[in-house]
Amino acid sequence: MDDNGVEEAAILLMSIGEEEAAEVFKQLSPKEVQKLGETIARLKIVPRERLARVLERFATNALDQHALVSDTDEYVKAVLRKALGEDKANLLIDRILQGNDVSGIEGLKWMDPGSVAELLRNEHPQIVAAIMVHLEPDLASEIMKFFTERQRNEVMVRIATLDGIQPAALKDLNDVLSNVLAGSERMRKATLGGVKTAAEIINLLGSALETSVLDYVRESDPDLAQKLMDNMFGFDDLIKVDDKGIQMILKEVQSESLVLALKGAAPEMRDKVFRNMSSRAAETLKEDLDGRGPVRVSDVEAEQKEILKIVRRLVEEGQIVIASGGADEFL
Repeated sequence: MDDNGVEEAAILLMSIGEEEAAEVFKQLSPKEVQKLGETIARLKIVPRERLARVLERFATNALDQHALVSDTDEYVKAVLRKALGEDKANLLIDRILQGNDVSGIEGLKWMDPGSVAELLRNEHPQIVAAIMVHLEPDLASEIMKFFTERQRNEVMVRIATLDGIQPAALKDLNDVLSNVLAGSERMRKATLGGVKTAAEIINLLGSALETSVLDYVRESDPDLAQKLMDNMFGFDDLIKVDDKGIQMILKEVQSESLVLALKGAAPEMRDKVFRNMSSRAAETLKEDLDGRGPVRVSDVEAEQKEILKIVRRLVEEGQIVIASGGADEFL
């Protein structure tokens, strides 16, 4: 959802009252709650005309949905498969339609990373890996920063080599996190974990921890380390995006964030960005870069990570494609 969509959702929640808004919040993810909460806090005055437009749009959409959805089970299946792809959607559909409980994992998403790390500190790395793959990569990476080097490395190897989660493993997770996942013997194998999941988490660990993890994996399994590196991409890899894709990314990025991110970018990456801006905007950006004094590496990496999150979203939405090396390979 773009910023305008978030604002419209915030306006709608403000208009329906505290109790009703609270019920809506209960259905949202922690990230969605935080984003909407921040937007509501920022919206001080909403013009009457805009409120009317938002309510009219909501009413129209609600009437359309009411008329269209005759079989809610089939509707949710179709929507989830379109949004998430066949494998991820099938797992989620099982949980929704068969009543499987994921309250334990959902509970972790509301805790601060340090507390989750402490909770998992003495658990077996295989159990921790199974839990990590159920979390968003950015949250998993924050949690793993609190692990010891040995625990972090061992967990990462297990994530990278995890070939799905069997029902028996789901039952183990139930014991560890008070019914984290309710698995039945008939439940299909969950297609979670693997090299791509591990690579996404490593991407968000930061350069120092990233090097440590890859060195550890390389010592025990050079082939696995290479596969991880093949599935990772950094800020400078955005040079593989075509001009149209770069322009779409730039529309989503704030100027201040772009300046900081480009402070640590390769000259070729900077030139790619300049070429996809108007002459005036490019000159302004160059002046900002030249005029900006020394900045902390951590600040540069943080902004680059935020931009990479935008890129991942656009990739998942099918709006841009990033070539990953081979002629027919894409990330």
